[in-house]
Order: sequence, then C-alpha cells, then structure tokens
Amino acid sequence: MTVNFDDALMKIDEKGFLDIEIDPSLDLFEEIEKLKREKNAVILAHYYQEPDIQDIADYIGDSLGLAQKAAKTEADIIVFAGVHFMAETAKILNPAKKVLLPDLKAGCSLSDSCPPPLFKAFKDKHPDHIVISYINCSAGIKALSDIICTSSNARAIVESLPADQKIIFAPDKNLGGYINKVSGRDMLLWNGACMVHEIFSLEKITRLKERHPEAKLVAHPECEEAVLKIADFIGSTTQLLKYTEKDKSQSFIVATEAGILHQMQKNAPHKTFIAAPPDNACACNDCPHMKLNTLEKLYLCMKYEQPEILMDEELRIAARKPIDKMLELSEILGLGG
Repeated sequence: MTVNFDDALMKIDEKGFLDIEIDPSLDLFEEIEKLKREKNAVILAHYYQEPDIQDIADYIGDSLGLAQKAAKTEADIIVFAGVHFMAETAKILNPAKKVLLPDLKAGCSLSDSCPPPLFKAFKDKHPDHIVISYINCSAGIKALSDIICTSSNARAIVESLPADQKIIFAPDKNLGGYINKVSGRDMLLWNGACMVHEIFSLEKITRLKERHPEAKLVAHPECEEAVLKIADFIGSTTQLLKYTEKDKSQSFIVATEAGILHQMQKNAPHKTFIAAPPDNACACNDCPHMKLNTLEKLYLCMKYEQPEILMDEELRIAARKPIDKMLELSEILGLGG
C-alpha cells in the first residue's frame, strides 16, 4: 500500500500509531533488520514486551539497563519498545537523536497516578525533604526530583544518603514501603501504584503454592506487602531473571508482568515458570500498555520514523539532572543493568 506521509501523520494523531496495511507476505524480522542497518537504528525493549519484539531487539532490559544503554548508544535512531516514560527518558538523554515509540498510547498506570501539579503541591509542603522518584514517572515528575532510581538500584541509592536525610519517595508506594522496610528508613511516600503489580491475588497465589510446594515465589517490589511477605525472593526484573537462572530450584511462581517469562524460559529451558495469578478472570498478568506495541507497529514506526518523541527543551534539561545523578551513583556504587 502506498502511503502519503501527511496521511500517516494524521493517522498517528487519531490512533497513536501508524494505522497502515502491511503486505502479509513480508518477513517482518528480515525487514526490521534491514531497516536497522539502513537507518543506523537500535531497538531497546523492556522485558515485558511480547516475545517477537524481545527476539528482534538489540538490547532487552529493565528500566536501569535501558536507561544506561540509551545514554551510551551511538545509533542515530532509538526505537523504544516499551512505554511512553521509557522513550521519554531516552529522549531526555539523547536530545540530538530521533526517538521513536511504536504506539504513543503505550502509557503507564503508575506514571499516571502522579500528576506533576499535584505532586508539586505535595513537595512544596515538605521543603526540607529531597525527592527520589522511581523512573516509572513522567518527565514532569523527573523535573521535580533530585534523584531518579529504578527497582534495581533504589535501595542502594537510598542507603547511600545520610541516615538523617528526609526523603519523599514517588510515585510507587509499594516499592517505597519495601525500601523503608529493608533499609530502616521512614521516607514519605506518594500514594501511587502499578495496576499490574497491585492486582495479584494473595489467595490464588497461596493456593498455587499449595499445588506446587516445590516452586519458589519470586516477586517484584512493586507488589503489595502481603505478596512480598510470602515471597522467597524479591527483586527487579533483571534480578528476578538472574535469580531464577542461577537458583537450584526447578520451578518458580513469578509475581510480575508475564512478559518476563519468555526470557526466563530462554535462559533456563529445563525449568518451569508459572505466572502468578491476578485477582481477575485472566490466566496471567499482562500490562495492557506494554502489549500495545506489536511487531507490525515496530516495523511501521521504523519505516516511516513515526511516532516520534518530542520534548520541550527546558523540561528536558530539568528532567535530565536527576537521571544523571542516578547514573553517576549507579557507576559509583557498581550497579549494572
């Protein structure tokens, strides 16, 4: 199908992605590899993306690893297979590069739970506190923060600060609560949460553990405290991946977004991985925002170089400072992706 570029832009405005017919005979994997070479493009993908996207990506990682790769890439075009705040972070770190997101509507419930105007009013009430914000937030929240963190480095960053330093932690109350518990801090928490990690059913997980007594429960710290209390291991997506690969156990119940199971199975094909059940009718716990990206949308966004992430320069500069602080601390503390 021949497409006028102006028409393509119009379709992005309406739907958040290029809604164009694709020749069904095309080998999308081959075409995407060709586009990467032609355009000097790199594909960064989060572990929660669909398996096809993970398999075609140049780098797969969690929020810390992806931010580190975005900061160091020499590619001219960064194609971010993730959600909006992740692509936004890549643009913050690479103002001269073109950053693409296959679907502009791939948002984040956690990010949405912390609107910048409301958070600013909250912050202004506590002028003696510094702000540490989880990277799963908008550029507006990053610009209001002193340090950004990820689930991989949050504890180390908090513990690197003086014990008497007053801290506001945003936007995830569950991650903040977990860090308070393991570090002995008393950070002031913003009341935000991730819809994916809050929906796990303690009752269903308990019944699943009874049916699989040999299986270890591994959980992301964005899960609610009741789930974390019964977990055998708590960690970021990368930490969960490494743990399940190296631990002697042969089966695991995984309490995080189900996309990670693809990499777990690839890294340990002889082991069994079971998605922890949510408190709804679904069999597994998928992030609807992450799953908006598809291989077809990835191909189209690379071909037409749209949708592109654009940002106000003043906001970008303000949002970059706390990210640079995180990357600096991560290097000092020896924290990898």
